[in-house]
Amino acid sequence: MVPWAAAGLLVLLLGLALLSLLVGTGTTSAGSAWHFLTGDTAARSDTRIRLAVMDVRLPRTLAAVLVGTCLGAAGCLLQAATRNPLAETGLLGVNSGAAFAVVLGLTFFGVRSPGAVLIWALAGGTAASAVVLLFAASGRTAGSPLRLVLAGSALSATFHGCTSYVLLGTRSTFDTYRYWTIGSLAGVGTSDLLPLLPLVAVALITALGCARPLSALGLGDDAARSLGHHPGRIRLVVAGAVSLLAGCAVAVAGPIAFLGLLAPYAARALTGPRMTAQLVLSALIAADIMILADILARVVIRPWETPVSVLLAFVGGPLLVWIARSSRLSTAGARA
Repeated sequence: MVPWAAAGLLVLLLGLALLSLLVGTGTTSAGSAWHFLTGDTAARSDTRIRLAVMDVRLPRTLAAVLVGTCLGAAGCLLQAATRNPLAETGLLGVNSGAAFAVVLGLTFFGVRSPGAVLIWALAGGTAASAVVLLFAASGRTAGSPLRLVLAGSALSATFHGCTSYVLLGTRSTFDTYRYWTIGSLAGVGTSDLLPLLPLVAVALITALGCARPLSALGLGDDAARSLGHHPGRIRLVVAGAVSLLAGCAVAVAGPIAFLGLLAPYAARALTGPRMTAQLVLSALIAADIMILADILARVVIRPWETPVSVLLAFVGGPLLVWIARSSRLSTAGARA
């Protein structure tokens, strides 16, 4: 079942990626884009079509795959490590840390280009999660899920207050920040994505290496210790991988809600408690959803564009309520 599901999701991902290259908010039609992709000489020589396909739609497609993969894998890891079926990447303070760093860069360092905003967001998100890890790793209950969640929530609230304070006196910063924080893939370039690929690769390899210890952790801390694992260390390593994944996703697209929360549920419905399969399917499902949401964002109110986070919120909000009211689903994270 799992190999077939993975193959189906991969085929769907390739199909959606092709559709993403064909569809856009501009005047370049799907037919023109298709002729360009199939090597038509006239289409290849048209600079307008080349700009639309190669410089606008291709980077957005790659960004959607990257962001979806990161959020899907990060959500799966975090839910398994904390045994909390409602856990998502915002628990580690990544979103609030990235937002605060972006505001500081815009206000005090003259940051304006999308690439510079991306760097500040990545630095802020990873720094915030590092502080959370330091707090969670200290004390007698080091690495416990409750300590991790409490540290992340406290730091998120602190950064949110600091961000609001800085924004109150800087209108120009607020205008730029508002565009970033709404969550969108518009304006992302291929050059913005390339520096993130090594970080994402390291985080995904680490995630796969944590799959077996996380499966043991799902049986309980005592059972994991009896099998030779250290629960606190496992959670800290997982939190580090989640920080990299979520930091890269937030840096590219801004805060994206619900995706890292919902994709693991769909993956668990297909795989059961097998952690490696959960990780792979969760990443694929999230990547599929992200590309589909970005395609819809371009056409729902055409010729204008809807922020992709808004579309995900419309779907994710009701699903989250349903999950929270379902006793069967609310215990799925703990069993996995």
